[in-house]
Amino acid sequence: MFKRLFAPLGLALALAVYVLPIGQAIAKDGSDHHLVIHVDDNDPKRMNMAMNNAANVTSYYQGKGESVQIEIVAYGPGLMMLRPDKSPVKGRIKDFAASFDNISFAACGNTMKKMSKKAGKPISIYEFAKKVDSGVIQIMRRQDQGWHYLRP
Repeated sequence: MFKRLFAPLGLALALAVYVLPIGQAIAKDGSDHHLVIHVDDNDPKRMNMAMNNAANVTSYYQGKGESVQIEIVAYGPGLMMLRPDKSPVKGRIKDFAASFDNISFAACGNTMKKMSKKAGKPISIYEFAKKVDSGVIQIMRRQDQGWHYLRP
């Protein structure tokens, strides 16, 4: 009888121990929802889809009175999205970034090094984008923090 009474309680406690750290990591910035979007193709359709997805998710949660933080991480050929000299979406991205305070952009430092070496000079990224050590590691960090992942 003792086992039947306390076994479910023990299971619930064990689940809480695994679930609470993720919830606590998310709660630290005060947002209700978190999404990391992956861009690794030099394809304007995919880049625009990533921005469309970010705008639509923002609109959805704002309509519900909830907040969302979104980070678009670009690496490999997708880093072209964040290069002012070569961005295939340069006509849209600056206005887009200025229009949303909940959407940020991260540029892969590894890709930047490789592109700089190939170009023979440092490459630049838009001022609104932040450089991270590695795009893949940034996505992993966000997922470890409980962020949802999307690759359009």
